Amino acid sequence: MAHPTMYDDADPFLARLREVCLALPEAAEKVSHGRPNFYTKKVFASFGGSVKGDHSADTYGQSVLFLPDQIEKEALLADERFFVPAYVGAYGWIGLDFRAAEPDWVEVAELVESSYRNTAVKRLVALLEH
Repeated sequence: MAHPTMYDDADPFLARLREVCLALPEAAEKVSHGRPNFYTKKVFASFGGSVKGDHSADTYGQSVLFLPDQIEKEALLADERFFVPAYVGAYGWIGLDFRAAEPDWVEVAELVESSYRNTAVKRLVALLEH
């Protein structure tokens, strides 16, 4: 059984996130578990999430999930805009809630690029340097 669609394709936050993610080398988008995911060989960012025990709520429906550098994770989570998402949080991923404050798209791009560097193969990461 397919997951229901859990996003609005016309969402302006999603449109901006797409621009950020798809600008990275060989990045692509696919819908998985009802949400847009951005990937190369592995997913490096997802649009929308939930927290453990609150899976059906739309509280974090407009957010980006990403894999931060572990050294930055604690500092990010000290900021109220960030949260530990259900499912992928156990693997080090965190989320940035776009509704908590007006997104700083430079910051979003940096966080997404860091996640890309943490998940992409070396050949693709090397392309970021050119």
